[in-house]
Amino acid sequence: MKKTMKLRKMISMMLVAAVAAVMVLVPAGASADSVNDSLSDTYVSLGANLSDSERATVLSLLGLTEDELQNCTVVQVTNQEEHEYLDAYLSSSVIGNRAISSVKVVNKDDGNGINVETHNITYCTETMYQNALATAGLEDADVTVAGPYNVSGTAGLIGAIKAYDTMTGKDTAEESVEAATQELVTTSELGESMGDQESASTLVGAVKDKVVSEGLETEEEIRDAIEDTAEQMDITLTEDQIAKITALMDEIKNLDIDINALKEQAKGLYDKLDSLDIDLSSAQGFFSRIGEFFSNLWDRIFG
Repeated sequence: MKKTMKLRKMISMMLVAAVAAVMVLVPAGASADSVNDSLSDTYVSLGANLSDSERATVLSLLGLTEDELQNCTVVQVTNQEEHEYLDAYLSSSVIGNRAISSVKVVNKDDGNGINVETHNITYCTETMYQNALATAGLEDADVTVAGPYNVSGTAGLIGAIKAYDTMTGKDTAEESVEAATQELVTTSELGESMGDQESASTLVGAVKDKVVSEGLETEEEIRDAIEDTAEQMDITLTEDQIAKITALMDEIKNLDIDINALKEQAKGLYDKLDSLDIDLSSAQGFFSRIGEFFSNLWDRIFG
C-alpha cells in the first residue's frame, strides 16, 4: 500500500514538473494560432529555380520552416524577370540562367525604417540594399536576402520589391525599380573598384541626398556634388566612375522622392554621414544658382 502511494506521489510530481517545463518554454498566451498570426505580416520571394536542397538551405537562412512558409505570403522571381531589370547594367553571364536569390520581407510599424540582413551574398552589402530599397520607395520593413551558396545578390533586389508590392497591394513605379536597380549595380561596381564597399555606399548615398534635397538638375551641378562629396571623404574618383554616378543621379533626380522619408528609411546611412561629419549641402551648386538668378535678373532689367 505504501509503495503504491509513493508511486502515485512520484508520478504526480513528474507531471507537475512536465507542466512547469512546458509553461517556461511556451509563454503565456502563445499558441499555434499566435505564431501563425505573426507570420501573416511575412512576405517571401523565392527564386523560381531553387532545387529542393537549395530551397531547404534558403528557408533555414531566412529563419523559416516549410510549415511556417504555409502561413506566409509567397511569390516567385523568375530568371526572365532578373534579365528584364538587370540586362541594362550587367552582362547576361553574370546574371546567369537560374533564379535562386530569395528574400523575406516583414511588415513593421511606422518609424522602423528599412533594416537589411544578408546571407551568402558577396556582391551587395546590407547598406547597398537599404539605400536602393529606399530609392524604390520601400518603407518600414525588415528584409533578409539569402542565397543557398555565395551569389552576387543583385537579383535579391527584384525579389524584395516584388514581395513588398504584394504586401502593400501597390506596384512600385517602373522608373523607381529601374533607378533602384541601377543604384545597386553602380554602387556595387564602385565598391569593387575602390576595394571598399561601405565607402562606396556612403558616397553614393551622400550624393543622392544632395541631388534630392537641393533639386540639382544639370550635369554640372551633379558633378560638382559628386566631386565635393568625394573630396570630403578623401576619395579619388576616375572620370568613368564620375560619369556612372552622374548617370545614376540623372535617373534619381526625376523620381518623386521625399528627402525626409529617405532619411527615415535609411537611418544607418545618415547616422554614418553624421559620424563622418560630411556636409550634405552643395555650396558650389547653391552659389552657382544664386549667380545665375542675378545674372538673369540683370539681363531682364537692362533688356
